[in-house]
Amino acid sequence: MAEALETRIVFLSERGKHKLIKMTEPISNRQFEIIAAAGKILTASGVSGLTIKNLAKEMKFSESAIYRHFTSKEDIIIAMLEYLVHNIDERYSNAITKEQAPDEKFTVLLQNQFNFFKSNPHFVVAVFSDGLLEESKRINETIHKIMGVKMKHLLPVLKEGQQKKIFTKAVSPDDLMHIIMGALRLQMFKWRIANFQFDIKKTGDNMIQSLLTLIKAT
Repeated sequence: MAEALETRIVFLSERGKHKLIKMTEPISNRQFEIIAAAGKILTASGVSGLTIKNLAKEMKFSESAIYRHFTSKEDIIIAMLEYLVHNIDERYSNAITKEQAPDEKFTVLLQNQFNFFKSNPHFVVAVFSDGLLEESKRINETIHKIMGVKMKHLLPVLKEGQQKKIFTKAVSPDDLMHIIMGALRLQMFKWRIANFQFDIKKTGDNMIQSLLTLIKAT
């Protein structure tokens, strides 16, 4: 919960009229509880299952208590996604150092993501965003922020690995990124439809080694 307190989020309408949480304000414990509960409902029941009524029932709150913190379902989803954007950026920034070799950085970044989702499976819905892209332009834009922040940290590692002849140059860094992101997304999807029953960290470690075998220079 302390991690949530340190995260700054902001979401605006298209015309910038609905500033719900200022960048200078931390997300509250209650707001974090709401977005975490929303993630659980989205993961279990999809977008159609996320209603203020169901959210209030999940949290044992009144609907009016939810509305004191968020004005709509859309704002709750955006808050959850914005939380993940800043969480990923902060975790990735602190996970690696300049002194590490590219293949070590690659391993650490992916392990970091698997470890996070093992502890927070209710946020896995954001990895494949089933149904979210069709909800609104604002949600679509925020999902792209998640993709962007992952690329921000992983793409330079792939480029560095190619420059140092650790990773293959037969495939462009952008294409390598697409392959890796696709593999991650598929693994998370398999974990979700298995109802999170297998060890995602162990399976993730195996996948990381397989990806390194594929992308390393020969």
